[in-house]
Amino acid sequence: MRNRHRAGRLLAGTIAMMLAVSLAGCGTDDPVLPENAAQADPPRPVGMQDPAVIPTGPAAASGSCNPRASLRPSGALPPPRQMPSGTAMARIAQRGRLVVGVDQNSYNFGFRDPLTGQLTGFDIDIAREVARGIFGDPGRIQFRAISSADRIKVIQDGTVDLVVRTMTMNCERWEQVSFSTEYFTAGQRILVTRGSAAKTIQDLRGKKVCAAAGSTSIRKIAEEGTAPVSVVNWTDCLVLLQQNQVVAVSTDDSILAGLAAQDPNTEVVGPRFSDEPYGVAISKESPELVRFVNGVLAKIRSDGTWGRLYSRWLTSLGPAPSPPVARYRD
Repeated sequence: MRNRHRAGRLLAGTIAMMLAVSLAGCGTDDPVLPENAAQADPPRPVGMQDPAVIPTGPAAASGSCNPRASLRPSGALPPPRQMPSGTAMARIAQRGRLVVGVDQNSYNFGFRDPLTGQLTGFDIDIAREVARGIFGDPGRIQFRAISSADRIKVIQDGTVDLVVRTMTMNCERWEQVSFSTEYFTAGQRILVTRGSAAKTIQDLRGKKVCAAAGSTSIRKIAEEGTAPVSVVNWTDCLVLLQQNQVVAVSTDDSILAGLAAQDPNTEVVGPRFSDEPYGVAISKESPELVRFVNGVLAKIRSDGTWGRLYSRWLTSLGPAPSPPVARYRD
């Protein structure tokens, strides 16, 4: 626990150092500017869009859709290193590693620990459990850091086997990729500086609010009448808030809690105004891998692993709840 708090302080220190470097040149040795000299604009994160481009996305499938419902596991899990011939799991086993798309900027879910340089967090450990199921070894895994906007693309083009990156399941995305059963439940809220008058999303209408490009959050804040600003990574949103370039950050409360842990001058406020069930994204061409991952998730729900992972990473969100109930469509 002490190391995680220290890691959070180090992440915050890294952000502060970035800001200090970006603002270098303001020391007493600099020439004094005339009072009417134009002030330099604050630095903008690479990939920032102001105003944001709001994606429309493909139309959802007609008829009823339950985005939480996935494919039922095919009986008991096969023993590690004994994957059924001709399956995606057998191909992964032959390759010798599971390739997973993850985040490296979401504290407590997927982040690079400054103490070790290793990717770590709740999502990272969920991915390691799938590797354990295939190989009997959670270390037989290759992580690829990806952005929110790239999550579907890297599944469709085969760059990765899975995406485990705080990814909300919805009917629109089910048209493009498949998902596991729900492994975490979140909801969208807002992050503001302490003392802000804004307490709900309604208070932010017409004001600049930051969210990641390609996320469900960017669309939602546009629907709520804010002036959306998009960035590549969530930590970029935190920097913009610290620089007063936006008045708030809005996304899942699970991600916002990690940002608030890095900057004690911020706080998460207001009620949830969306429902965000997280699933593991998998190619639509590999239903057997979907069933296998669901078998792994069923195992970690029942044997207490899910609760241990929550207690390791997510106690800032409150005491460990029961794992999300698995729902199936077949």
